[in-house]
This record gives sequence, structure tokens and C-alpha cells, in this order.
Amino acid sequence: MISSLHGVVLHATADQVVLEVGGVGFSVAVPSDVAHTATIGSQLRLHTNLVVREDALSLYGFADRDELEIFGLLISVTGVGPKSALGVLSHLTVDQIAEAVTAEDDAPFRRVSGIGPKTAKLIVVQLAGKVHATAPAATTPTAAATVVDQVAAALVGLGWSEKVAADAAAQTAAEATEAERAAVAPLLRRTLALLGPARV
Repeated sequence: MISSLHGVVLHATADQVVLEVGGVGFSVAVPSDVAHTATIGSQLRLHTNLVVREDALSLYGFADRDELEIFGLLISVTGVGPKSALGVLSHLTVDQIAEAVTAEDDAPFRRVSGIGPKTAKLIVVQLAGKVHATAPAATTPTAAATVVDQVAAALVGLGWSEKVAADAAAQTAAEATEAERAAVAPLLRRTLALLGPARV
């Protein structure tokens, strides 16, 4: 079992990266947020799941173990294959998945391409009790948080998924100067530079 990979990005598309580890290139299917932030020549660490089928060995990679664990739970649901599970993780964060399951709300899953109403309901039913939403921190929203939210909303309007937009805006805010975090325009420009051209 290949449980993780750490190497240099040789190639990246909208849903896949080729990672060179010890002179060997591994083709790994990844969620869109990983694909969007993977740049050729950069170092990348992935937590992976090797799916074995009669006609293929397929690697699926994730930025953290929480995503990997959710992926494992999703493919255990009747009617959900690895590609559909990856689609869910490309559109929803781990917390959003947990919140939907906890609230018994299958609507977020129905919005994922390849997930029908019946399968969406099965995800909610079969994951009940296996995932738990993180309690929101009891803090007062700050101006910076509001700016980050506005940047994420703008990215969604430009075509990125909610997950990619939220992750990229948060990452940029963490690296930005205080002045950049104080206004939407400079933070949005910096986030767009991080994401690069939108991939179809």
C-alpha cells in the first residue's frame, strides 16, 4: 500500500498531478484545490489511497489525512466510486461534508457532478455518526475575516469552486501584509496570482 508520496511536481492538470519520487513519476488523481496550487518544479507531499481494480491500479492523493479519511468513507458508500468521491472533495471541504451529514442535508452532494439524488441521500445516511462537524470558534468576526470571505466569494463568481476559493483566500491572507489584508482588491489580486489561470 502506498500511503504517502513526497516529491517534485512534473506535471499538473485540473484533477491530476505527476509526482517524481526517487526518479519514478507517479500519476496521482487529486482534488481541484491541490491541482490548482501545484506548480511544476515545486515540492509536494500527498497522503494517498491506492485503489486496486482488476484492470488498473489508481492513486488518489490529498493534502491532509482528514481528506484521505473522508475519501475512504465516501468510497465505502454504495454507488460512490473513487472518481465521484474525488468530485465531492473537489467541491466541498471536510467540514462542509461533516456539516451536511450532521444536518441530514443531501443538497450539497446533489450539486456535485455524477452524484444523483439517491446516491446523495445514501452518503448522508451511511456517513451518519462517522463524521462530525467542527464547532465554530466563539470569536467575533474581524474585518480581515470579512475581507477573506469577500475574496472567496469573488473567486467563486469567477468560476472556482467554493473549496478552492476558500482555501486559496485563506492561504493568501496568511502570507499577505496587514495592508493587503485590509482591503478586498489587493488580496484578490494576490490570490489570483497564486491560483494562476483558471483550469477547465
